[in-house]
Amino acid sequence: MRNGMMLTGGGKDRKVILWDHNLNSEREIEVPDQYGTIRAVAEGKLDQFLIGTSRNFILRGTFNDGFQVEVQGHTDELWGLATHPFKDLLLTCAQDKQVCLWNSVDHTLEWTRLLDEPGHCADFHPSGIVVAIGTHSGRWFVLDAETRDLVSIHTDGNEQLSVMRYSIDGALLAVGSHDNFIYLYNVSENGRKYSRYGKCSGHSSYITHLDWSPDNKYIMSNSGDYEILYWDIPSGCKLIRNRSDCKDIDWATYTCVLGFHVFGVWPEGSDGTDINALVRSRNRKVIALADDFCKVHLFQYPCSKPKAPSHKYSAHSSHVTNVSFTHSDCHLISTGGKDMSIIQWRLIEKVSLAQTDNVVEINAANTPTVTEKVVQEVTATSEPKAADEEVTEAEESPESPIQDAGEENAEEAEYQNEVQSEESSQGAVEENGQEASSEINEESTDSPTVAETQGEDSPVS
Repeated sequence: MRNGMMLTGGGKDRKVILWDHNLNSEREIEVPDQYGTIRAVAEGKLDQFLIGTSRNFILRGTFNDGFQVEVQGHTDELWGLATHPFKDLLLTCAQDKQVCLWNSVDHTLEWTRLLDEPGHCADFHPSGIVVAIGTHSGRWFVLDAETRDLVSIHTDGNEQLSVMRYSIDGALLAVGSHDNFIYLYNVSENGRKYSRYGKCSGHSSYITHLDWSPDNKYIMSNSGDYEILYWDIPSGCKLIRNRSDCKDIDWATYTCVLGFHVFGVWPEGSDGTDINALVRSRNRKVIALADDFCKVHLFQYPCSKPKAPSHKYSAHSSHVTNVSFTHSDCHLISTGGKDMSIIQWRLIEKVSLAQTDNVVEINAANTPTVTEKVVQEVTATSEPKAADEEVTEAEESPESPIQDAGEENAEEAEYQNEVQSEESSQGAVEENGQEASSEINEESTDSPTVAETQGEDSPVS
């Protein structure tokens, strides 16, 4: 300590002890059991000190006033992610059974709720009133997105649910399961009432991803054995045999990692499991994907040529499990598996003007102000390389963050995109040795109390 005294933190006893110059115990305080055991101790301002715990908490405390939560996160592998259809909110669920609703603008935790089972997937109803969460046992829960109250519980099979997807108008819900079936429900009362509509049967392996057509007539689905199947819903969930009939459908969402519009995202030599998640931006300009190599990629959409070039970004220390754009496409959210982190990236749009050879950089509208309570600052790297690691001429230019897949269109004006991470950092961190077009900021934000507290500061970290 600055005053010459010594501060120590025990392990399982959760005690923080202040020792005088003669190594006599002077003060002590115990960390509450809900925060876990002590892993790290650091001196703070004045008489404050910081405690890092085994349950991913960072606590700020004093011997007189106790502890205040600065950072809170999930404590087990994180897979479930959903962004609100029209608000700056995102929901995560993990194997620690926690469901957390975060505010992506001021980086606070709106609420948290503990489920009976580990959560694996989630989706907001288009009304934004409720959110459906799938678990590892086949049960799925519908929660009120504002009050976190339980609306209903349903069960489909006894295996893990891998995807929940509402149709664009919210009238139907598709539930993809590891028992190889897709269960369909009619939805009414803004997502508060459900009745079984049918079941899609035909996959020979577990369901991994699915998407609806805008008119609710068709579903595209992927499975664990790399099948792409199409379903005619009004005809009783009938399997469509002639798949070429569906290749030109403008899908309401695009999260399937296998499809006519996205096969260019797969690198050469991939074993089919390297890409965990994919999402198309709402403006249909770019695709973001999460891979097993701790990277987030950004491609142009559509991506229908092999070995398409991409921008590649680093921030996670584990496999990236999920990605999702916010409702305005201003930000991208990514989740890590074993690192249990939630990283927010800012999408920067560049307009290339062919007539004047000028490049105009435009920050996406309504980008959030970084919180002033910063606990750490990390520089993430971006590597704008083609999927086969060969750097193209267009990628070497800082004015071209993503090369168009067709070289014959290179002279045409096009929107270019780039991602900048913000996992609660104090501001823009300039990368050393990277191109000017590939700046990334990670933001590390501030956190609330545990359990089911609401409205207090918390980071998305």
